[in-house]
Amino acid sequence: MRHTDDLACMRRCLDLARNAEGATAPNPMVGAVIVHDGVIIGEGYHMKAGTPHAEVHALNAVSDKTLLPQSVMYVSLEPCSHHGRTPPCADLIISSGIRKVVVGAVDTSLRVAGRGIARMREAGVEVVTGVAEQECRMINRRFFSWHERQRPYVILKWARSADGFIDLVRSADDPVEPHWITGMTERILVHRWRAAEDAILAGGATIRADNPSLDVRLWTGKNPLRVIVSRSGNIDPHSKVFDGSTETLLFTCNETISLPGVQTISLSGKNDFVNEILRTLHSMGVQSLFVEGGAFIIRSFIDAGAWDEARRFTGMMSFGSGVPDPFSDMVPEKSFLFEKSKLEITYHFDGNSV
Repeated sequence: MRHTDDLACMRRCLDLARNAEGATAPNPMVGAVIVHDGVIIGEGYHMKAGTPHAEVHALNAVSDKTLLPQSVMYVSLEPCSHHGRTPPCADLIISSGIRKVVVGAVDTSLRVAGRGIARMREAGVEVVTGVAEQECRMINRRFFSWHERQRPYVILKWARSADGFIDLVRSADDPVEPHWITGMTERILVHRWRAAEDAILAGGATIRADNPSLDVRLWTGKNPLRVIVSRSGNIDPHSKVFDGSTETLLFTCNETISLPGVQTISLSGKNDFVNEILRTLHSMGVQSLFVEGGAFIIRSFIDAGAWDEARRFTGMMSFGSGVPDPFSDMVPEKSFLFEKSKLEITYHFDGNSV
């Protein structure tokens, strides 16, 4: 495969990096490609935290190491410069004989912050930066959010009927189960989304009404940390989220509640509970949070300005009345990293999204 364009080579790095979606946290997703005379001679990606980085895999994949001094390495994120669970990649690149490195995005974490680039340049390696930079930052928006803004990257997700309701009004004798708006195709997609995030959050009202599991069953991947918010603590202790299968946090103002296998974290009782939760999750190393409602919780994140992406399904069924869409003025749009991103998905009941 021949490449003569830096952008094409960097996008190949991103394609490789995506192979590890949901598996590298707290590390970023990174891909690397080595090109000699327009031909890829080695490539790799970071597969899991604690294992070799993308640059190592790419160098190991080169069968003829004598080609390296005349080759160019492309890497989607700045090579590390510190000793962690693996040695510094900047030093490895220098010792390999590669004389030119093209970097997609600078690693702004405190442990790197340009030092990998500086080390290579000091050793005489030509370093080009900023190729497909926005794309390289976007793939690691969770990583950058945690380091640059000291909070998890927040994704809001919900579904609404064709006439703008996210649920029917429940009575005390209604069964505890969801009123499905989406089909199986959409549910599988949501489970894929869950597997890509560090944590998933729902409010006490959703737990009482739907009794969700908040795990990954319809996709292959890890279960996210479950985060339940109930200021009253009025939740059935036999709810599925308390089954002990996945690490679970309960944020509450109820100081007397205690559930087996659940870590209880006290809220102050102030209205700014959203940012209280985000500060706590950041301190625990949680880089991303997938918020699955209901209406009060989603509206609270919107009002606090503490969200980054909104993913809304709109079904074909009309409810006539019910719980209104908490973000009724949402208009689908594309945006850049750290600006509000909105995704609208409309589906038919045969399960085909459009």
